[in-house]
This record gives sequence, structure tokens and C-alpha cells, in this order.
Amino acid sequence: MVLPLYLIFYFIAVSVSKGAGGWSPLNSNKYQWLEIKLEQRTEITAIATQGRYGSSDWLTRYLLMFSDTGHNWRPYRQEDSIGAFSGNSNADSVVMYKLQQPIIAQYIRILPLHWNPNGRIGLRLEAYGCQYKSDVVSFDGSAHLLFRPDPSVSLADRDVLSMNFKTLLNSGMLVHMEEHSGHSFTLELFRGKLLLQLRKGTKTHLSALLGSLLDDQHWHHIRVERIRGLVNFTVDKNTQQFQLPEFHFLNSFHKISFGGTSASGLQKSHSRRNFHGCLENVLYNDISVIERAEEQQLSITVSGNVSFTCPESIDVPVTFASPGSFLALPWVSGGESASVSLQFRTWNRAGLLMTFDLQHNAGTLWLYLSEARARLQIHKTGRIMTDITAGASLNDGQWHSLELAVRRGRLAVTLDRTDSSTASTSFPVAPDSQLFLGGCPDTEGGSGCRNPFSVFQGCMRLIRTDGALVDLIRVQQMLFGNFSDLQMDMCGIVDRCSPSRCEHGGRCSQSWSTFHCNCSATGYSGATCHSSIYEASCEAYKHKGNTSGFYYIDMDGSGPIKPQLIYCNMSDKAWMVIQHNNTELTKLKASSGINQHLAHFNYSADAEQIQAIITQAEYCEQELSYHCKKSRLLNTPDGAPFSWWVGRSGEAHMYWGGAVPGSQQCACGLQENCVHPEHFCNCDADSKEWLNDSGLLSHKEHLPVRALAVGDINRSGSEAAYRVGPLQCYGDNNFWNAAYFNKETSYLHFPTFHGELSADISFLFKTSSSSGVFLENLGIKDFIRIELSSPTQVLFSFDVGNGPLEVKVETASALNDERWHHVRAERNVKEASLYVDHHPGTVQKAPADGHIHLQLNSQLFVGGTASRQKGFLGCIRSLKLNGKTLDLEERAEITPGVTPGCPGHCSSYGDLCQNHGSCVEDHSGFTCDCSLSPYTGTFCHKDVSAFFKPGTSVTYTFKEPYKLNRNVSAQSSSIYSDLTLRGENVSLSFRTSQAPALLLYVSSYYREFLAVLLNRNGHLDVKYKLQHNRDAEVFRASGRNLANGQLHRVSVQRLGETSTKVTILSPDCSCGGDIEISLKTQTQLFLIAESGEVDPEIARLNALGFTGCLSVVQFNSISPLKAALLYPDTSPVIVTGALSESSCGSSLPTNPYAAETTHSLADHVGTVGTGEPIVNAINSDSALIGGVIAVVIFVSLAALAVMARFLYRRKETFQPQEPKAEKNDDSPETPFNTDPNSQSIISDNQKEYFI
Repeated sequence: MVLPLYLIFYFIAVSVSKGAGGWSPLNSNKYQWLEIKLEQRTEITAIATQGRYGSSDWLTRYLLMFSDTGHNWRPYRQEDSIGAFSGNSNADSVVMYKLQQPIIAQYIRILPLHWNPNGRIGLRLEAYGCQYKSDVVSFDGSAHLLFRPDPSVSLADRDVLSMNFKTLLNSGMLVHMEEHSGHSFTLELFRGKLLLQLRKGTKTHLSALLGSLLDDQHWHHIRVERIRGLVNFTVDKNTQQFQLPEFHFLNSFHKISFGGTSASGLQKSHSRRNFHGCLENVLYNDISVIERAEEQQLSITVSGNVSFTCPESIDVPVTFASPGSFLALPWVSGGESASVSLQFRTWNRAGLLMTFDLQHNAGTLWLYLSEARARLQIHKTGRIMTDITAGASLNDGQWHSLELAVRRGRLAVTLDRTDSSTASTSFPVAPDSQLFLGGCPDTEGGSGCRNPFSVFQGCMRLIRTDGALVDLIRVQQMLFGNFSDLQMDMCGIVDRCSPSRCEHGGRCSQSWSTFHCNCSATGYSGATCHSSIYEASCEAYKHKGNTSGFYYIDMDGSGPIKPQLIYCNMSDKAWMVIQHNNTELTKLKASSGINQHLAHFNYSADAEQIQAIITQAEYCEQELSYHCKKSRLLNTPDGAPFSWWVGRSGEAHMYWGGAVPGSQQCACGLQENCVHPEHFCNCDADSKEWLNDSGLLSHKEHLPVRALAVGDINRSGSEAAYRVGPLQCYGDNNFWNAAYFNKETSYLHFPTFHGELSADISFLFKTSSSSGVFLENLGIKDFIRIELSSPTQVLFSFDVGNGPLEVKVETASALNDERWHHVRAERNVKEASLYVDHHPGTVQKAPADGHIHLQLNSQLFVGGTASRQKGFLGCIRSLKLNGKTLDLEERAEITPGVTPGCPGHCSSYGDLCQNHGSCVEDHSGFTCDCSLSPYTGTFCHKDVSAFFKPGTSVTYTFKEPYKLNRNVSAQSSSIYSDLTLRGENVSLSFRTSQAPALLLYVSSYYREFLAVLLNRNGHLDVKYKLQHNRDAEVFRASGRNLANGQLHRVSVQRLGETSTKVTILSPDCSCGGDIEISLKTQTQLFLIAESGEVDPEIARLNALGFTGCLSVVQFNSISPLKAALLYPDTSPVIVTGALSESSCGSSLPTNPYAAETTHSLADHVGTVGTGEPIVNAINSDSALIGGVIAVVIFVSLAALAVMARFLYRRKETFQPQEPKAEKNDDSPETPFNTDPNSQSIISDNQKEYFI
């Protein structure tokens, strides 16, 4: 019968006034406590406190301690980090705590921490609990119990072992279990942790480590539960779950040893010793082993000295917990020899262990931890007289023994009884009057103690001076020595890495007060390695401006799925390509005795990753091809299939690539175009000629292809080949999942967010509103909220029980600009952080000893709050909570005031389109239209290049229905002198080792020209003749050799009627700027090119031809080289000779230097109104391309000695043009017909260019 225990304690202290009830000590200070001794060990489930009756005395904060012996106290912790309880706010109200984990103890103690500042310490206490039944057995390190379970009642599918244990030693065998099959199962204490192992012989099949600091002489609970192949391993409140190997646990154990095992069994263990300590309530499948042992039943064999009581050793540790902690002990001189010994444990790598002044002013001795080693130094008048070190890795949390011994001028420091360092001294080494441990008191006290090192934070016990044990209880009672800020009769060390709060494989390290996670090589970041550093899809990488390549993809962000290296093919779509072990065409030949060929495919991503990729993708496909010669495939129309493939779930599928699931057809059967119409697959015709059935599998639920079975290959003459392509997916349903909130009172609601210890929230938003709540989730007291608090501030606020905490990010520019902005917030046990776009983030540290669990219970509100106030107006997209994306669009479909989806992405992502590419809106994202750019690729970033040799040419023709005689007069040409081209922009990149070489040539009808060339020294020259009655002149634009095989970029830009700018971009230029040629003239270049006389030097260079690379050739919006290479069939180009695309122009650095020189041509030009025809008179980019591009092409191919030819005709010039259909493709038609940068475009004139 379980009886409730109801205890009410009223203590009358010396200071209690008449008529008042409760406990109140004489002195109200931090060294007081209230201790309660129960009749026996009791299970305590709750406590309640009040202040002292009728007074101003109450506790506002206190510690709850418990013990079995009245010594070696243990603090009760509510959440592994909360040691203190909040008390009362007055003398009468009752504050009750139901303990999450009941206390089982005979002694409890209340330690006041804070009390009413206007009163004194005062307390009335109630404790609630139940009687506790305990069967115990103790082992002395050489004994054990052997239990043989009854095989007739064994449970083959389930085993449960539970017990409690306590010990002072950190290693020892607890349980050893054996099967008839030779497998053994062990539980052993190793370095203060519990190690579970499954072995057969010397081979270990399974190993798990749990718990820490279990050698503290307190009871710890163990439970091992096996349900078929699944094992739950629990130590105290922490549980690990793992799967057993398939071959194991088919049989029950035939013998179980508790407390140790035989000598041969110990040799295979880590601890190499039997258990020394006590076991309690040992149950195996509900059988009490200790009860049977006490009753001396035949199933139990007792070996060695076993006692059914638990003797308690009096162990009084002391904790140095704060920077002000120290312990001072008086020293009585004992002659020439002296010794000090103690045991300590700590997590810190540094700290003072002991110090004292030597007798006769011989100096000062310091013994301290440095880099986790013990170091002893003796200083005298600023000199180091002695310096020795001993030990290693002393900050591992284990108990280490330390002894300092001095005898006859020889000093020795010994660690753990084995590692010793010695030194000789010429002076006596003995304390003068006092020995200080852990630290020093304030120097104002005149103690003479100095500590130039860190203070010690940790525990000490078994302190001896000259062999005599120091009575720390007398020290606690202030009857001996002196101390400050010590926690007496307890070791308060906490293992903050057990269980580890570091996620995703982060390595945990710790000091006394905190822990640190090393996230290197994990793929995650943050204080607890919670947040992934990778994107969730190729789509996300694309929208960061990344091009094709291998990227790590983390499908679920902070979730359990590991990142995977995947190739992203950034074309019009962002394709994720998952390779497998055989994507090549594999040929099969007939082989006698083999009826079927089986092929299994192992993918670069595991099954969980692939499933996440397919689920998240918008579309997936996988090529499946079968080439056959007298080898049937599906045996259509009515036969049993010879071949099939196995999909994701392991199910065989009888349809082929290009057909629909369940059809037992190939693509030709679906399209009704098979070679033999009576069959649904080409190969089913059993032809002696090679045929094939190929197509794409796109039913996502069936992908990927895991295996392929090919059957009809055993006949004579049968041949076949198959190919299973890589799995390819594009689109990210999560990345574009969005909702538009058009009412302030509208919101979406989702189930409660569970992020007790770690919570990360990320999303994108765009708005024109100045404020609004993005999301909110409430608890009874706890909450979490993210909001736009002002146009330039995002606020992340939450409460986990320590009071509201706010994290803010201020931005320099407004966030309500209708552009997408990214928000990422994270809260964990160490800190809270908030990041907005690429602005500097804000990090707020969590309280060192505060609540850590976020406990929420309301619905999660998105876009608003439960009160319908401060709602958000705008779009929220890709909302992820702990790696899981919320389906905003699905909820928005059924929610008034919220619309699924949110267009308008170019305002945010349009800058990703480079080199004059234009952004085109898409339902899910955007694309870059490269039709007006000489570049191509996803972001118009890929240059179009070709390597030229003499003999290669490209002719570009502008179509026109009317042609004029080439002997058109200058007068007719000047009719259009009032039509003025505002400017030209000609650019190209080149790479050559040829010098001299012609790079660019512009010619007019009147034999005026401008040429850009490399002279025989490789220097860039600009040769020009701008009036037909003057001689040609040369301007040296560059004094460097550009014929060096490196890539250079030349740009000729006429900015207006009076100046032209030439720019050279080179990777090796050491000077900055541009080459600028100012054409301060009123005479424009005439663009009618004739095949008359050519400058002799130009003709000579042309005859040499050009060998080298040209890329990204452009005139205004025209890209003739791109048209010739990529669209030769649809563009008005004629290619002569071999011309193919090359990557020769792709190595120009992204930030090349530029060389700049300015030259004036003012003295060499004519004036307006001279009566001469004005050149460059056609107001169209197309008009000028003959003069410039003809040269670019002429230069490019250096195969023709001709200049571009233009013919002008007035007829039909001003007739209205038919509107053209809009084109957004990356094709040459659009710029060839229409240029938005030109004015009054005349497209009726025919022009012809040779490239």
C-alpha cells in the first residue's frame, strides 16, 4: 500500500519572536541552511514554501539539496541547468513545485540564496511524497551474482533490465550477459560513463556510451529495453535508441552476472575490474534478482563477499564555484619534511590549486594547472627558483590525486600516484603559516596570498596536510581555517557535454561554467551547430547567383538529413543531377546458362536524401534506354515481360521510358509509331537489326531506378545494351511557397511549433508596410515572436521562463521597399541570434543558469497574432521552422484575406542577370533573357568565344527588299544627313600571340577610317584618317605588349558627336584607367564602305590574316559572333571555313586593371557647314554595324581584305513598320530586327557585313 507522505515542519529558532511560526536563523547570511532527516529513504514528489508566520521574513530564492547520509549533498536541478527555486513574495502565500524527477533520499536541505531585503530569512516548508521500497546489494570489487533465467519463461521478442547503482570508483563491470550463440552483452562503468557493448568473442558489434560523472556516490538509474531488434538504453533522464544487427537477439540469455564476471570475461572489458559499490532494485523481465539472492534460490549463485546492505563511506567534497572561492588552512611546522595531498576534478585547463609563502622568507610556492598539466613554481624576488610539471589532460572531469612532498631538500609532485616530477632545492620548502587552496582572499585582508594565475573552479576532497585528513565539516562550522564562496559537503561539477547539446556531429568541449561546440567539417554553424550552412536546393543556389557546379545540398536545413554533394546544372532550370554507379551504355551478349541479367544502381545520395529531393522538386526525370538486336523487352502486346525495373519502394515496374505507369508499353506504343504497329515496343519486334526503346521516366513516386532486370539475352544472336541515366530534378516547391496577406486582421494558423531546446526560423518577405508581425506562438508564459517593428528594424522576441528577451537588427536602408528580404532567427540553450539579408547580425547570450526549454501550446500564427492586431501586410515566402517548410499556399487557399503565391521577383533578383541580360518574371522565380547580350548562360554570364585561323569568315546580312546600285552618288547619300546616330558601343575580347595584327577597322565611303591594331611590338595602336584630304595618323594607345597570349578586352565607345572612348582591360596591367580619344570634331564618320583603296599598312596586316581567339563581339545590341555560333540556321549569317565555339575567352579576371590615356584630335578635324557630306548619318544601330562590325569581323577573321558595304535608298524609308511579335528567347532575331536603344530605326535598308 502506498501512503502519501505529508510533512509540515515548524521550527522555533533562537531569534523567533513570540507568536510567530517557522524557521528563522539567528544570522541571515548565505551560510545558513535548514536540514530535515526522514525516518528512511523516501520518494519526495513536491515541496511547498511559505514565509515565517506574521512577519516580513521569507525566502525569494533557494537551493534544494538531498542526501542518503547527511553528507555528500546533491543539488536538485529542474532543467539540468536550473539549480535555484524561486521562493515567496510575502509571508502568507504558498509556492509549490511538483518535481519533474522525484527525489529519493533520507535527508533534504534548504539553502537560502536570497530573502526579503526588508526582513530576514524565514521559512515554513511542506514536503509531499511516498514510501519507497528498496532492495540493495553491495559488492567489494571481487564478488558477483550469477543469475540463470528460466528458459521456459523467456521472452524472445522483449527483454527489460533495470536497476539503480552508486559508487565512488569510475570504472567497473556492472552486468555481463551471455547467449548460447556466443554473443555477450555487457554494461560497465568506464571513466565515469556507462558503456553498453554487444560482442562475439573479441569482435565488438555494437557500442554505446551514456551518462557522465556517475562515480559521485549518488544513485543512478539504468534501464535497457529490447523490443525485437530495437534497443532503448537509458541512464537517469537520458536515452539512446539504436538498432541491433539482424543476426542478434534471436535467443534469450542463459546466464547473467551482476557486479562483475570471471577473470576471462574481465580481460575483454575496458575497465578490467569488477564493480565496487551498491546495486538497488535489480529487475530482469520483472524478476527481482536481489530478492531471489536473499532467498538463496537455486537460480542465483553468489560468488565472493556480497552484502545485502549498502555501507556508506563518509566523503566530504568541497566545491570552488566562483572567482572569489578559496580555502585557507593553518599550518603547523613539522620540521624538515612536509606534504600536502588532495583529490580534485575540473573542466578548466588552468587554475590555482595551492599556494603558500615559504618559511624564513625563502619565496612563494605556487602549484597550479596550466594547459591541463600541473605546474609548480617557486618564486623569490621576481626570479623563478624551481619550475616542474607533471600529469596531462587533468581537465577531463575525472578525480585526480595530487601530492606535494618535501623531504631533505628534495621536492616531488605526483599525479595519480604514477606521474611524478622532482626537483632539488637548496632551501627548506615548507609553509610559513597558512596554506591556501583554490584562490586567495582579497589582499586588503593582509593575508599575503597572491594569485597571478586563474582561480580554480572545480571540486576537491580528501585534503591532507602532513598525512592528517582535514575535517571539512569543522571548516564549514567555522571552527577551523577560513573560506569564502565554497559549497561545502558537495561536488557541484556538471557535465555540460552529457548529453551533448552540440547537434549534427559537433564536438563538445567545456569549462566549469559553459560549453563550446566545434562545428568544423559538419556543414552546420551556430553555437550548437544547429543551422545548416548550405542551401536546400539548386534552385536556392541559382537565386544567389551561382552557376553550374557541384554544391552541398541540405534538403531539410537543420533537420536530421545530412548534406549531400550534388551537381547543379544551371540552365533555364536549376537541375539537380544525382549520379549512380553506372550511367554509361552497357552492352550485353548472349550467354548460355544465364537467363537474366540483374543490375543494381547505387546513387551518390542515400535513400532518405533522394526521397527528400524528389518530394521537394517540381519535376523529376530519369532516362531509360534499351538497345536491342533479337532481344525482346516487354513482350507486348500480351506476353509476360522479359525485362523490368525496380523503383524507390522496391516494386517492379513493367512500363518503359516515355510511357505512363502501369501501361506495359514503351514510348513508341504511347505515340503509336513503333516499327511494328502490333507491338508496343520497338524491341518486341524481335528484329535482327539494331532497334531501341528510349524515353524518360517522370513519375516521381516510382523514381529513382534502383535495379534493372534484362531477360531475353540467352538466345543465339541476342544482343542488347541498356542505359539508366542519372536522376535529374528541377524546381523547389518549398523555395517559392508563398502567401500574400492583404488584410491586417488576416493570418494563417498552423500546429504548435516544437522547438524546446533549439529553434531556427527562416523566411523571405516583401512589403510596403512599415510594421507587422511575421509570426507568433504562445505558451502559458513562454512565447516566440518575429516582427517588423519599423521600416528599418526586425525584432525577434521570446521568453523561456527567464523573462522576455529581445534581439534586434537595424538596417541602413528601409525594408519596406517591395523587395525580397531574408530573415533568419535562431534560439538555442546558449544564445539567440537574428540575421537580416547580409546586414551584420545580432547575438544575445542566454543566462548562464536559466531556463532552457521553450514550452508553447497555442497555434502558430503566421502573418498576424491571436489578437488580430499588428498584422502583416505583404508577402511571406519559404517559411521554415527547424528545417520544415510550412505550406503557406495550401492554407492560403482556404483563408480569407490571404492569397496563395506572390509575383514580382525581378525587383529582387534582376541584378543577377549580367551583361545587359534582362530579367523576365516567371510564376516560380525568374529567367534571364540574353537576347540583347553577347553572353549566354543562366545569368548571361558565359562568354561566346571562337578560335580563328586564316580562311575563316562570317558574313552578316541585314535583309532589305530594295537594293541600290553600288555607284550611288555622294549626293544621294547625303540626303539622310539629318538622321544622326547618337552613339555606338563596340566591344570584343581577344587573345593572340600574333604581332602585327589588325583588331578593328572602321571605314567610310570617302576613304576615312579608324583602325585598332597591334603593331610589330604588340603595342596597341589607333590609326585614323578622319578627313580624306589629310594623311593618316597614329596614336600609341598602349606601350605594353598585348600579343602575349593573355586575354584582353577592347571597347570602342562613341559617347556623342565629339568624343570616342577606347578601353583596354588586361590581367597584367599595372596602371589604372581607360584610353580615351577625344574626337573634338564636327565631322562624323561616313559609314558607306567601298572596296576602293585601302591604307597600305592595313592591307598588309589584312593579308597576314588573324590567328587567335575572339569572344563576346558586340555592336550595340547586335551579337554577330553569338548568332553565327549558336543560331546559324535562324540568323542572317554565312559562315565560311571552320568555325566552332571555344572556351578560349573565359579566363579574363573579374577585376582586371584598365589602362587609360587621353589624346585630343581637335587640330585635325573640320567644322560643320563646310559643304562636305556628313558621315554616320543613319539613325540606326544597324546602319553603323557595317562600318564597325565589318571591321570587327574583318579583324576577327582577318580573311577578307574588304570593308563592309552599305547602300542607302530613300524609297520606302519612312514607310510605317509592321509591329513585330515580342521575343524573349535567347535568340538573334530580336536584336536583328529591333533595338530599343536606337532612335527612329530604319530597317528597310539592306546592309551586308563580312566577319
